Amino acid sequence: MLTSALGVLRRRIRNVHTDHRRIARGAAIVSLFVFLGKGTGAFKEMAVAYRYGIGGTVDAYQLALTLVSWLPLTLIGELSILLVPLFVGMRDKKEELAQFLAELEGVCMLLGVVLTSLLLLSWPLVAHFTASNLSEHTRTMCLYLLMGLAPVGILSFTVCITAARLQARERHINTLLESVPALVLLCFILVVPHRDSLLPLMLGTSLGVAVQALLLRIIARNADGQKARPRLSFRSPHWGKTLHSVSMLMVGGVIVSMITPVDQYFLAHVGDGAIATYGYAYRVLTLLIGMGALAISRAILPILAEMLAAKDFVRARDTALKWSLVMLALGALGAVVSYVLAPWIVQLLFQRGAFTADDAKAVTLVFRTGLLQVPFAFGGFVVIQLFVSEARYRALTFIAVISFVVKAGGNVLLAPLYGAQGVMLATGLMTAAGFVCYLVCLKQPSGEPRAMPPQKVSGE
Repeated sequence: MLTSALGVLRRRIRNVHTDHRRIARGAAIVSLFVFLGKGTGAFKEMAVAYRYGIGGTVDAYQLALTLVSWLPLTLIGELSILLVPLFVGMRDKKEELAQFLAELEGVCMLLGVVLTSLLLLSWPLVAHFTASNLSEHTRTMCLYLLMGLAPVGILSFTVCITAARLQARERHINTLLESVPALVLLCFILVVPHRDSLLPLMLGTSLGVAVQALLLRIIARNADGQKARPRLSFRSPHWGKTLHSVSMLMVGGVIVSMITPVDQYFLAHVGDGAIATYGYAYRVLTLLIGMGALAISRAILPILAEMLAAKDFVRARDTALKWSLVMLALGALGAVVSYVLAPWIVQLLFQRGAFTADDAKAVTLVFRTGLLQVPFAFGGFVVIQLFVSEARYRALTFIAVISFVVKAGGNVLLAPLYGAQGVMLATGLMTAAGFVCYLVCLKQPSGEPRAMPPQKVSGE
């Protein structure tokens, strides 16, 4: 009986469509890289917890990193998934790709400089709205850290562009290289002896992102043969489609991106230590979410782009629905296992040095609350890739508005009662509401025109 069952299983696996095999293989590779990368990040968090514990320094660092990367990451989040289908369509058009890449690099580098400079110039106003309940010493440290972390906001765009180039060719090494900033920061924390120094946090993070950007550029150049020297111009015919798509996506993207500073606002009003507690728990959650949601989204996007380029819309939607439900089930299983292991995970990662047993209990409680979002994040990321590829921007904006309303309402009701745990619970409710909306919209015919095949992106 066992031999017969194994034979049936083998035949079914062999009969699986090539697209599903490619998706599964890509997701497995990305999951491995995420595990290695996030594992490095976990060691970094262990070092930060050992050196600084839960207190004003970590509050200042996490707030500064959030502020300096918020606007760049908002743009990057929308730009990255738009660039992959575009680069897929230009695989055999090297001259067009060279021109567009050079102009994209130049424009994005200038944009990074402008956004970072505006943040520094407007610090008094930003501090009033985001850190008014923090101590004066913590706000001062945050300003120093903002200046030291300025390269992060500038180089984030370069990292996004080169990562999209690799993903378009189904090279997932960019996921592994996301561990470079954490590795460099870990080295700085271990080398600098002064326990209260901000220097390792500033130099380690900024230099780490610079090294990551350099390595990505070298590998991307070897993958597609493009040097992509920055140039300030808009002569490429692909700008029209790109700017239109980004502007449409930015409506929902800005709404969703507001969630992070809103969380920081509510956590700051809880008092010192809340931002750090939430941050430690959230970083452990990103390891789990990254291994599933990030892996499947990066693996499936190039394949969905190929299906839509061939105008096989039914197969694309069927593939997305199947993988969304599969990832929902895997996410639920992962959440249950993580809930049981949560105390041990937090103690292993953080409980040493300045990070006490009481700190571990607080982080464990917040982490367990955050597990509610895991299954819905796993499933939702798949549908997002399809909606962007189909140009269903109206649906994405509608879902973003609903998600933000649920999140903001949850913060207002739950943060005063449960502190950091309430903020995390509101995130879980938001993710669940968003996933339900994705499934409802997925079953409805698209109200937007289908995305043009990648080789015709220059026309609207």
